[in-house]
Amino acid sequence: MSKSNVYRVDVHFGDCDPAGIVFFPNFSRWMDQASLAFFMACGVPPWRELEATRGIVGTPLLEIHTRFLRPATYGQTLEVHTCVEEWRTKVLIQHHRILRGDELLCEGRETRAFVERVPGSYRLKSIPIPEDIRAMCS
Repeated sequence: MSKSNVYRVDVHFGDCDPAGIVFFPNFSRWMDQASLAFFMACGVPPWRELEATRGIVGTPLLEIHTRFLRPATYGQTLEVHTCVEEWRTKVLIQHHRILRGDELLCEGRETRAFVERVPGSYRLKSIPIPEDIRAMCS
């Protein structure tokens, strides 16, 4: 079973549409921030440090599925509960649940891959998930 982390978000006026409802892409932005916060909370060094020491650039997003249940508005504090739902050889599935108190507002699943740079180019290639990082997060 994966560890879990809670990332708190204060919703600001600028996060909302003219009706005062959080504009839907912000939920994806918060899940992306929660993904990094999850790894950091598990003790994984920052991506820049991992790139310098091990060549690992990070965990770019490959696929996302999001389900919206209830709206949020500015002045509210939300919590993004994040865990790794599934580990595969080169990808992981992160599950995010965005709550206001005990009320589920949104949930999403992200497929991410650990990647390194292709030498001599800007391209990235997936690599097997390092066992030490998997162990830190499990």
